[in-house]
Amino acid sequence: MIEIKALVYLCKKNAELAVRKGLSPGRWKWYTVAGWLTAEVAGSVLGMLLFGTANIYGLMALGLVSAFGGYLYVKSLLEKLPDTFDDDINKIGISDLQPPRKEREN
Repeated sequence: MIEIKALVYLCKKNAELAVRKGLSPGRWKWYTVAGWLTAEVAGSVLGMLLFGTANIYGLMALGLVSAFGGYLYVKSLLEKLPDTFDDDINKIGISDLQPPRKEREN
């Protein structure tokens, strides 16, 4: 149950980062879930091959650590993408270019 809550939280974090990059947050949530599950299964299988199935708690811990590594991998892919470029120069009007006027006192 805690693992699911952690995955939901991490998906939200990657979605926020995707929005800042100008990308689809839903797609990156699915990438996060896919990276999490793939790395968890790979870590668990690798642990079973290396250490056997005698220590199930150790295998679960190795799978969880690997799953977090999958999240970090997807996050690093997302961070490498460029940020959105907002061309503010086209939004400036003529009146914005003049210095502010002082108001006269009568």
